Order: sequence, then C-alpha cells, then structure tokens
Amino acid sequence: MTHWNSLPMRPGLGQFNQATDEQLTFVKQCGCEDFLMNSARLPGEERWEFRDLVLLRNKAESHGLRLFALENVPLGFYDQIMLGLPGRDKQLDNMVATVRNIGKAGIPVLGYHWMPNSVWRTSRDARVRGGARATAFKWDEVKDAPNSHDREYTADELWANYQWYFERILPVAEEAQVCLALHPDDPPVGRPLGGVARICSSFEDFKRNMDTFDSPYHGLDFCHGCWSEMRGGAGVLEAIDHFAGQGKIAYVHFRDVRGSVDDFVEVWANDGNDDMFEVVRHLKANDFHGILIPDHVPHMDGDTPWAHQGRAWTVGYITAVLEAVNHEA
Repeated sequence: MTHWNSLPMRPGLGQFNQATDEQLTFVKQCGCEDFLMNSARLPGEERWEFRDLVLLRNKAESHGLRLFALENVPLGFYDQIMLGLPGRDKQLDNMVATVRNIGKAGIPVLGYHWMPNSVWRTSRDARVRGGARATAFKWDEVKDAPNSHDREYTADELWANYQWYFERILPVAEEAQVCLALHPDDPPVGRPLGGVARICSSFEDFKRNMDTFDSPYHGLDFCHGCWSEMRGGAGVLEAIDHFAGQGKIAYVHFRDVRGSVDDFVEVWANDGNDDMFEVVRHLKANDFHGILIPDHVPHMDGDTPWAHQGRAWTVGYITAVLEAVNHEA
C-alpha cells in the first residue's frame, strides 16, 4: 500500500457518498487519480465492516483510482462520544472496530469533525459570479437559535470529551496506520450554535488539538474555506506554514469564501478572500504531499445536484495552479 503522505501534491475529487461506476469514471475523466468519499453509504448502523470497506477499495482500483480517504462516519457512530452521553462506551468500541477495519482494508485516511450539530448555513441560494448559486451564512440570523439538543453543551465539556476519545482512539489509529484528519468547525464561529459550543474554530484551537495529541497519524483536513472564514482570509498562509511545516496536513478542501465568519458567501475558488496561487505556493514550500479537492462549489445553471460542472471547473483550476507552481524556478 502506498503511504498516504508519500506522493506529490495533486488534484483529487470527493464529497460524494456512493462510488458508482459513473462517479468513478467522472473522477478519472477529470484527470484525477485519487478521490475521497464523504459520509459513505455503507452497510452498518453502528460501525463499518472490513468486507464492505475492502470491496469499496477494490472497486476504486478497478477504475485505476486510489481511495485516499473516507471523510466523516455517520454522526450516529460517535455523537454520544462528542456529547459525553451514557452510550459513549459502546460507540467507542464500534469506532475502534471501524478504524481497525479501515486500516485492514488499506484506506489510509479517516477525516473527522467535532460538530455534534453539524454544518450550518443560512442560505443555499446566494448568487455569485454569473448567477451561480452558492451557500451563505449570517450569524445574526442564527445567534438566537434554540438548542439543537437536550441542553447547552459548553466548550469545556466538548474538550473533555475530545480528550477522553483521543486518549483511546489515537493508539488504535496508530496501530492500524490510519491518519485521523480533523476538519474545522463550519462555520468556525468560536461560539455556541444551537446551544452547542464550537471548539475547532481558530489557530489556537487547532494548535491545542495537534499538540495535545501529537502523532504522525493525527493531522488536518485543511478546509481552506473554513480557515478563510475565520479571519476574512487573514492568517491562512501562516497556518499552512505552521501545520504543513510539521507534516500535519493530510489533505486540503480547496475552496474560498468572500467575507468573514459572521457574514460570508461561498464563491468560486479564484473569487474569494485569498490568492489561491499563494496558498499552493506555501503548500509546496512546506513539502505538502496530499490531495487538493473541490469541496463545496457553486452550482451552475443546468448542473446536477452534486455539481459535476462546478467540480470539473474547480479541478481544472486546481490542475492549472499546480502546474504553474511546479514550473516555477
């Protein structure tokens, strides 16, 4: 098995949950050799089994592709762990089995997040370049949202639950040789949303996570869009220099926004807060070896629900930027 961090920086595709022949053919036709799956639709109400995982990897290889990562197990696999509820011990046993099965199946990376009430947006019909449709977020519209769960959960509680989990799951990931890659809160408001705190919303948060659980098998799903949201585009290059410099970035969600965390809209990759050419330059300067994938993309007129057109455009842009950076002296 090729180690997840041993190949050159390259484009990939992802954010689909079923590896159909049509989907994998599209990945190949876009010029990618790697893909990841988000919230993969696999059998199992509480855990993923080896047979299903290895069949998935074998199907990828039959199309001449590498299954680089599985991103996000179903929320119900570990929601009680995140919230410190009575069922967390059973969920831990199932997550241990899931991570071991992912490793046995030869899938090198498992992306995860620490958002018990998931991603928040206030619009999915914001208009961006050419009238394409995108998502947006305004803090003022959700700041008084009712609790999403039975009560409020504080940052201290979520951090204690994170520590409890990682003291137990990281040794398993190391043994299984599966890199656990942490995605930022989305949006990274650093304040409770729906009564649940957000503890992965700043450089300081991520430094605490990575320093407390420092391992070659613990890193970041570096969602550029979320990092851009944090401070209106500021600080992203410094974060790349720090974490990529430590070999902590497993892969990159290559997207951007216009605005900052309290009021932003997702836009085309070359139309946001940051100069994405400089982003790739910094990744290369820090010897990053993972994949760059389109994450959320605007929907063009006549596009599919998964946004095939928007993702193809973004892969083309990533490929061109990579070639330009690689040809610099």
